[in-house]
Amino acid sequence: MFTRPWNTFYRERIERILCDKKQVLDIGGGLRLATDRSNRENRDNVWITERIKERGVTYIVLDYVDTYHPDIVGDIQDLPLPDASQEAIVCNAVLEHVEDPIKGAREMYRVLEPGGYCFVYVPFLYYYHAHEGYYHDYWRFTKDSLQSMFKGFSVIEICSVRGPLETLIRLSPLGRGAFFQDLAFLLDKALGKLSSQQTSGFFVFLKK
Repeated sequence: MFTRPWNTFYRERIERILCDKKQVLDIGGGLRLATDRSNRENRDNVWITERIKERGVTYIVLDYVDTYHPDIVGDIQDLPLPDASQEAIVCNAVLEHVEDPIKGAREMYRVLEPGGYCFVYVPFLYYYHAHEGYYHDYWRFTKDSLQSMFKGFSVIEICSVRGPLETLIRLSPLGRGAFFQDLAFLLDKALGKLSSQQTSGFFVFLKK
């Protein structure tokens, strides 16, 4: 197992959110901290649950249907929240599933308080992943589109997730094998391709 720079980016920015803010809105439940509030649990994120408990952070899940028992039922394109009411937002793998992601980005900006943080993941070179009866799969995003969508924020930090070779492996039948992913990562690193725009997707950290 090798430490990827995008995993470091993810952990550092989530740590910053949980250190600086006392309330986090998880749109879509993408942190997957528990199966009773999302469609599966990501055991790699146990450390987030621990930080939330240690620091007394209020963690709220919003989803547009009540299938997985969110705290709030609402649409990211028309958030049922007052202006400047949220300290921090996480929006992980949601914007590709909504009809108007630009409106979703504007809504997140609207409900964030001044100085509020937002952490986003979106795919670029990534397989089709609709969920029948739950959500469709509409969009893919480039770095240019992200800079345009989030141009109202005072801070925009964008980190590529995977280099081109590891992205290719992930799209192939070999994509589930750790050996091939690690080999592709090492080749991307050796060839100076880790910041390539030919990537699986992007992590984005924003400050209003």
